Amino acid sequence: MTQADIQTAIVTTDGIDHVRLTVTDIARSRAFYIAVFGSQPVADFSDQVGLPSVREDPHKLFGGCMFAVGLQAVGLRPVARADDLFDSTRVGLDHLGLRVPAEADLHAAAERMSAAGIEHGQVQQLPSFGIVILSFQDPDGINLELT
Repeated sequence: MTQADIQTAIVTTDGIDHVRLTVTDIARSRAFYIAVFGSQPVADFSDQVGLPSVREDPHKLFGGCMFAVGLQAVGLRPVARADDLFDSTRVGLDHLGLRVPAEADLHAAAERMSAAGIEHGQVQQLPSFGIVILSFQDPDGINLELT
């Protein structure tokens, strides 16, 4: 695509509002993300997930929950089959990147993850992008990255 091919944007946005992740077990995923974010969900209907009407209701987050993450939100939607696992090589999400203030926060997070029994990679420099990352996975195998 050349500069001449670029036309007026279809829509102008000022950032990402939220991301919702499909999960297999809402209780397990909710507990994991409470530990990762260090906070309770800002909206939570996971205790009603067994009710058929809730699983179809967007106003009740389909039986899921939402966490505030800075000015954005991360939601969990419990609609995946129990035997399903995330695959970053299929169409859809590759990983969810979460920003932290400093590299020291990555090292501290790695220590806390180790203490909590959460498997994670090493703090890794990516100088060509000007970032440092720490990768880990949620209970459904969704790739998460602290940057």
